[in-house]
Amino acid sequence: MRLRDMIEEIARSLVDNPDQVEVNEVQGEQTTVLELRVAPGDLGKVIGKQGRTARAMRTLLTAAGMKHQKRAVLEILE
Repeated sequence: MRLRDMIEEIARSLVDNPDQVEVNEVQGEQTTVLELRVAPGDLGKVIGKQGRTARAMRTLLTAAGMKHQKRAVLEILE
């Protein structure tokens, strides 16, 4: 499973409007940046209380990235 697909699947399962989840992948030399965009009303669900959900998603992304020998960063955009 690609990192982008993993983040998209997790985000879709968290939000009320899964059709508005959008993940853009920006490839760099050393790092891949995943930009996550959700509906404005779903932003809180993706971030979670005190950022716990976002932190968990970033942890999973880091672990999965190590398996592919890639560094990946998640940015949640408004």
